[in-house]
Amino acid sequence: MERINNPYRPIEAEVLKVITETPTIKTIHFKPKEPIRFATGQFVEITIPGVGEAPFTPSSPPSEKETMQVSVMKVGKVTDKIHELKKGDAIGVRGPFGNGYPVDEFKGKEILVVGGGCGFAPLRSLMYEFFDRSGQLKKLFFRGGCKTPKELVYHDETKEWAKRKDLNLKLTVDAADSSWKGNVGVVTTILDDVKMDYKKGIGVVCGPPIMMKFATKKLLHMGFKEDNIYLSMEKNMSCGIGKCGHCRLGTYYACKDGPVFKYSEIKKLPEIWD
Repeated sequence: MERINNPYRPIEAEVLKVITETPTIKTIHFKPKEPIRFATGQFVEITIPGVGEAPFTPSSPPSEKETMQVSVMKVGKVTDKIHELKKGDAIGVRGPFGNGYPVDEFKGKEILVVGGGCGFAPLRSLMYEFFDRSGQLKKLFFRGGCKTPKELVYHDETKEWAKRKDLNLKLTVDAADSSWKGNVGVVTTILDDVKMDYKKGIGVVCGPPIMMKFATKKLLHMGFKEDNIYLSMEKNMSCGIGKCGHCRLGTYYACKDGPVFKYSEIKKLPEIWD
């Protein structure tokens, strides 16, 4: 296929709808003119014609074959334009790139997923993959945190997740308002009640670097093995194919060798939390 031979060529896609998740995050639903299959944890480059492109990990389930979703935080020129998109607009999509989560290896395991802020986006895709494989997992925990209740992404969806019998879910915020009835504190404060076999369990962490740093330290303290902690290292993956060097991590490129890494693979690299 031409797309494989020419990874620089974006596939045209039509915006189907735009959902406002928080004051700074919107989810874009779109339909590519050519099918794009991805594994949960891989990423794509979204192109805004005449403006530029930026990398995003799809937040939609991999089982959705015809459409895709990305949740985008407004942080710069390209994301500003993405937030202005409306139904019927055209965008470009390159990818998928990188390596996702080895979900086939998680069969029969106890799994703890820890997310923070914008890290909920790639974890949403992973959670729906887990839901599709529900009978294959021994236990599934989700612990998530954000700064305030207004910044909680997928608010209505996580309410539905909490009703599932195959998931133990708890959320927290750094600072509460009158609407919040849950835990107040950073995400590491809601990990102590996770009852599982830490030495054999799988830990998945995704979020802002400072949150990932302390969540990883907490998992290690709990007894998780370094080989069983998976981190989504979403650096500046500008080109997506290991040419520009912006996402380099020691001898690795996040776009080619990641963005999903085992902690044991990158633990000695001083720049992983930058």
